[in-house]
Amino acid sequence: MLSLEDVLAARDRVADVARRTPLDYSHSFSSMTGAEVHLKEENFQRTGSFKIRGATNRIATMSQADRDRGVVTASAGNHAQGVALAASRVGADAKIVMPKYAPFSKVAATRRYGAEVVLHGVDYDEAQARAHEIETVEDRTYVHAFDDEAVMAGQGTIGLEIAEQCPDVDIVVVPIGGGGLISGVATAVTGELGDDVRVVGVQSEGASSAAESLEKGAPMELESVDTIADGIAVRGVGETPFEVIRERVDEVVTVSDEEIAVALTKLLERSKTLVEGAGAVPLAATLTGAFDYDDGEVIVPVLSGGNVDMNTLTTVVMRGLVQMGRYLKIRTELKDRPGALEQLVEVISESQANIYAIRHDRTSRDIAVNAAEVEIDLETHDDEHAAEIVAALEEYGYEVDVLS
Repeated sequence: MLSLEDVLAARDRVADVARRTPLDYSHSFSSMTGAEVHLKEENFQRTGSFKIRGATNRIATMSQADRDRGVVTASAGNHAQGVALAASRVGADAKIVMPKYAPFSKVAATRRYGAEVVLHGVDYDEAQARAHEIETVEDRTYVHAFDDEAVMAGQGTIGLEIAEQCPDVDIVVVPIGGGGLISGVATAVTGELGDDVRVVGVQSEGASSAAESLEKGAPMELESVDTIADGIAVRGVGETPFEVIRERVDEVVTVSDEEIAVALTKLLERSKTLVEGAGAVPLAATLTGAFDYDDGEVIVPVLSGGNVDMNTLTTVVMRGLVQMGRYLKIRTELKDRPGALEQLVEVISESQANIYAIRHDRTSRDIAVNAAEVEIDLETHDDEHAAEIVAALEEYGYEVDVLS
């Protein structure tokens, strides 16, 4: 099984490539939770995520003959960039298979690091199958995203940094996709600080293979995954990481896409920190109380990456605002006569809401000939304010459908 010595050896190999990322105390999130929350900001890592650590360690341990044959891997995006950069630094040719729907920003970044990108399949697992075909046909060396001890050891260097930066940590919270990150981090922090440190793994509800695998005692694969956290959209944990998770991870919990969106939005608003969905998962679990902790305990959520596509970010932030009661979309009907829209806007204005947009439609077949349908997007303060606006409109006689 992966050992602390493996992680310590990896630290020397990745030191010239990977950055030592910040560990920042968050007054905002500590106040929200009652705990002492320190954010491990791996989103500031080179390539934008922790994956450069494992990729660098894996390629550093290859023979020159294996490097000369070229490398191939599959990735939803972050591992792709890590392998591309690590391979370019040693002069190895890299071919990366990514899902067809991988965020464009991650595809473009991988190409900029010098790798050839092949788009194939709808998710990581289909991309991985194609990558193994290329491995066989082109005789390349396969660099697994997580089911590899050298990769796991490289990711574990984050745990060494946490132990040095926050030796009084009580709980480390880590996202789980294939399990490479959490297995490395758990090995490092428990090896350095002892078993009193709790390690909590977090998955999205739409990609929650780890908890089921632990219940059944063996790695289980989901038929499909569906989550906004594309970085952990993996059908199953790897066999090698699973053994470490079973031995060294105290608990695995799940969070919903809505909870992930809220955490991502709050990180932007309160910490001015941009993360991707997978990077927000540990904070989402902390904010929602998905695992138990006491007031004053020191918690380190690992913000694993910040490579979020801008189009995706817009959608996720809007969903987060809806969940926080900060955005309200409603639909109602007006009499099709002068002044009707003005009266509606006046009621909204009196409720101290800001109007983002209004859509006015007289042609819908679902309304009377002498009526108009109106959809309005509103900026609101919180859930209570949104409810007050709806109540005020209904008091004036409007029938209101809340769309979001």
